[in-house]
Amino acid sequence: MLTMAHGMHDLDELTAFTSVMASGSLTASARELGLAKSTLSRRISQLEERLGQPLLRRQANRLLPTEAGTLFLAYSQQILHLAEQGHQALDDLRAEVSGELTVEVHNAFARGWFSQQMEDFVARHPGMRLNLHTRLMPPTGPEDETLCVWLGDVADCGLRQETLGYMRRGVYAHPDYFRRHGTPRHPRELTQHAWVDLLGTSEQGMTLHHAREGETRITLPPSRLHVDQYVLHIDAIARGRGLGLLPHWMAEKRLQHHPGSLAPCLEEWAPSSLPITLLYPFGRLPRKSVTLLEQIRQTVPESWRLHAPVPQPSISR
Repeated sequence: MLTMAHGMHDLDELTAFTSVMASGSLTASARELGLAKSTLSRRISQLEERLGQPLLRRQANRLLPTEAGTLFLAYSQQILHLAEQGHQALDDLRAEVSGELTVEVHNAFARGWFSQQMEDFVARHPGMRLNLHTRLMPPTGPEDETLCVWLGDVADCGLRQETLGYMRRGVYAHPDYFRRHGTPRHPRELTQHAWVDLLGTSEQGMTLHHAREGETRITLPPSRLHVDQYVLHIDAIARGRGLGLLPHWMAEKRLQHHPGSLAPCLEEWAPSSLPITLLYPFGRLPRKSVTLLEQIRQTVPESWRLHAPVPQPSISR
C-alpha cells in the first residue's frame, strides 16, 4: 500500500518526477528544468526512498512508470497544482508591482517597439524601476533575475527560451546605388556588388530560398565595411555604401521616417528568418518579472507572429 506522511512532500522532487513521467527521459527533463542530469536523478531517487518503492523503471532508452509510479502521478500533479494556487493566492495579496528589474535587449530593439513597451510598463507601475541594457551577443548563462529579448539564434545557456515570433529579411540598398551599379536579378550577381556586413554574419556566405528554384548558396565578396549594430548597419546601407541584409520590419520603419532611402531587390529570394526569443530564468519568478513578460508577449507586433520561419539552410552529411 502506498503511504506518505504529512509534511514529507518535497515540491522539487515531485516536479522532477512529473517531468520525467511526461518526457520518459532524464536528459530531456533536465534540459527542460534547467538542472544537471545528476541532480534530477538524485531527486527522483530521494522521492522513491521516501515512498519506499520504485516509481520508474528503465526499458531500452526510456524511463517507464511502475504501477506505483502510475498511481502516484495523479497525486503529485494535484499537490503541485495546489502549491501553485497557494503561491498565486499569496501573490494576489500584494497586487502592486514594484521593485527593480534589469532587462537586456538585442541592439536591434533599442528603438521602437521594445523601448516603448518599457516606458509604458514604468508608467503603469509607479513602484517599478527598470534598468534597460543593450547587448551585442546573446546570453551565455543564467544571470540572477535578468530578462532578455534576443534577435537571432541562441545556444542553450541555462535560461528558459520562448519564441515570440520570426523576423523575415531581405537584401536592400539605396535606390541611387542601384542606379549607379545596377539591380541584381539573381543571387549570383550579388558577388559583383559592395556588401555592408553586420558583425561578420555574411563572411561564411549566405543561402537564399526561392519558392520554385529552391536554395542557392553564394559566397559574398569581402566586406570593406563591418558594423556591430543594426542602427549603424541600416544607416550605411541607406547612405549608398552597398547592399546589405536587413529585417523587413526595420526597413519598413526606416522608410516611414525617411521615404525613398531604401529599396529591396531579389524579393522572390529569402534568407533564413531570425527568431525573436524571450529568455528568462527557470523556476518561479517574482511578480514584477511575470507581469513584464506577459506585457511583452501581448504586445509583440502581429506581423512577427504571422510569419512562418524561412528554414535554415540544409546541411549535407
